[in-house]
Amino acid sequence: MNKRGLILVISGFSGVGKGTVVRRLMEQHENYALSVSVTTRPPREGEVHGKDYFFISEEEFSAMEAEDRLMEWAGYVGRHYGTPRDYVLGRLEEGRDMILEIEVQGALQIKRKYPEAILVFVAPPGAATLKERLLLRGTESAEQVEKRLSRAVEESGAMEAYDYLLINDELETCVSQLHQIMQSEHRKMNVNRELMEKIKTDLKCFVEGE
Repeated sequence: MNKRGLILVISGFSGVGKGTVVRRLMEQHENYALSVSVTTRPPREGEVHGKDYFFISEEEFSAMEAEDRLMEWAGYVGRHYGTPRDYVLGRLEEGRDMILEIEVQGALQIKRKYPEAILVFVAPPGAATLKERLLLRGTESAEQVEKRLSRAVEESGAMEAYDYLLINDELETCVSQLHQIMQSEHRKMNVNRELMEKIKTDLKCFVEGE
């Protein structure tokens, strides 16, 4: 019996290393797949349609939103981004656990539409660690780092809406804990009703001699 996959939503502060955690998880366990978002921004050098993003027009995006073909969507700097519903649901039916690495706004949309989704918020051990990681990236000015820290303060207000809090202190430990969370979710009764009913039916037939 091909067991249906689960939706795993990963969010976290900029610089916390959530992308690294996701990549490592997928390297270690083949049952995970990363959702590919649609976007109206043009592709950057080296980006591949269908792998990095599905690059579409504003008109196509509006049609997808109007027809409820997006699980969540958001606007950013004049462009739009969203998670295509059919892409995700199709892979769930194949038994893949679908990872949506998205920001808080999109995560809360997912939770409203798909309450069975598992929301995990990745955080650093402390604010000082987060600032250090942002500075070590060397891709932003001190002013930009401060803006990202201010954004983190805003995002922290939504942490209570998530199901799990994961501290990314040591990478391998964090990845292992995330996989354990998903293993536990797969064992919950509400996602095993079909198997549970089969066991009950088989037991009844055995006792009755059928």
